[in-house]
Amino acid sequence: MNNVRVRFAPSPTGPLHIGGVRTALFNYLFAKKHNGTFVLRIEDTDQTRYVANAEKYIINSLNWCNIPYDEGPGKNEKFGPYRQSERKELYKKYAEELIANNKAYYAFDTAEELDVHRKDHEANKKTFIYNWHNRSKLNNSVSLSKEEVEKRIANGDKYVVRFKMYDPENNDAETIEANDIIRGHVTFKREILDDKILFKSDGMPTYHLANIVDDHLMEISHVIRGEEWLPSLPLHIALYEAFKWNAPEFAHLPLILKPVGKGKLSKRDGDKLGFPVFPLEYTNPEGEVSRGYKEDGYFSETVINFLALLGWNPGTEQELFSLEELVKTFDLARVNKSGARFDPDKTKWFNQQYMQQKPNEELAVLFAEVLKEKGISSEISFIEKVVASIKERATFVNDFWDLSSFFFEAPTEFDAKASKKNWKEGTAELMQELISIIENIEDFNSASIETIVKEWITSKEIGFGKVMQPFRLSLVGAMKGPHLFDIAEMIGKQQTIDRIKKAIDTL
Repeated sequence: MNNVRVRFAPSPTGPLHIGGVRTALFNYLFAKKHNGTFVLRIEDTDQTRYVANAEKYIINSLNWCNIPYDEGPGKNEKFGPYRQSERKELYKKYAEELIANNKAYYAFDTAEELDVHRKDHEANKKTFIYNWHNRSKLNNSVSLSKEEVEKRIANGDKYVVRFKMYDPENNDAETIEANDIIRGHVTFKREILDDKILFKSDGMPTYHLANIVDDHLMEISHVIRGEEWLPSLPLHIALYEAFKWNAPEFAHLPLILKPVGKGKLSKRDGDKLGFPVFPLEYTNPEGEVSRGYKEDGYFSETVINFLALLGWNPGTEQELFSLEELVKTFDLARVNKSGARFDPDKTKWFNQQYMQQKPNEELAVLFAEVLKEKGISSEISFIEKVVASIKERATFVNDFWDLSSFFFEAPTEFDAKASKKNWKEGTAELMQELISIIENIEDFNSASIETIVKEWITSKEIGFGKVMQPFRLSLVGAMKGPHLFDIAEMIGKQQTIDRIKKAIDTL
């Protein structure tokens, strides 16, 4: 495939939803698979919904997910600028070209006038559509004389530019046909479609015009976007035809669905069920904070892996993919048409799998930050050993503290239920005797401690539980933790003895 160029074109109206991240990911994977270019374009034509920090958030999110853009704002600006608000003079020229070629027209209808038409249609149980049926009866340059139109524009009357979606007098084809890479052959009837606004009275284009012009000028070869844009496909194809440009190939991705019930996954679903729907934490202009996958403890690899499998099927049983493997395996032909249900529990499972794969040194650095917040300083080599002993039972780095606090702090209290069950009459004497055994162990390593302690228990002809359970309770404060003798070796002989003494005094 030659010269593949794809674009991710979000609107900076707030944080980037994971549905948007998946669209960016699929564009990235397709570009990388075909040695192409992944372009970021900021579609900020709707200035009323523009949010100042949203563009930076979008870029930071792509970088954290390890799918950075090749070309876009501030990077390899071959076809810049990449913010539509900085290209608005460009769009006006193309809108005027369509008018000159009788493919579009000026419309002066006010919102109030259009509202009257809508209500009149509703009263007759009809739907008002501004198109070929009625455009000659409405307030526009089709119905008005050329002189009247020029006079209105000169007077500064507000107008929009509408596209002639269907014009029988121009011998327009009655249907628009297209091939979608995911959905196959699709057909639309022109006569039931409305004359969309291409250019607004505020001097800004609508999404439809800007997106077509930019895709053409930026030489986009494939448009990979969400299925919510499928109803816009006939307009976009008709615009390409009106300009006499070659259209790119289209692929409309399925929705990411709620974990329960029907419909598109939303922030409300995350709030209700306790999971994030944004890659990074986001604070809106009003100060409201939305959770992010990064801050909730997910690895970026996790987010990429679970998103890749939402709507795409590799055709094998494989579930864990590195980014390199995804690039190699990804194929738009294997993207499903139907929506993909989001599974929060499966997402946690992915994070757990990546936890096991990560080097202990990397996890130790992350855990050291958690310890630092708790005012605990420890050698990184020791933290590595702790991580190695507990990470199999963890889903997030933030789980490490609950699983390993006893490595860094002696227990100050003992689990009541475990104490009642495991600290019996005679236990204190056994523990005092255990202290004597431990004091005489010269080579204080896990294997040596285990051998000597178990030999002593065997020689006393008592059940192992009578010693091992209160021994664990003494060191940990509860019946949890990794191999008991590993704990003893890691905290050292003196700390082991001190903790047993504390348990004797307390229990």
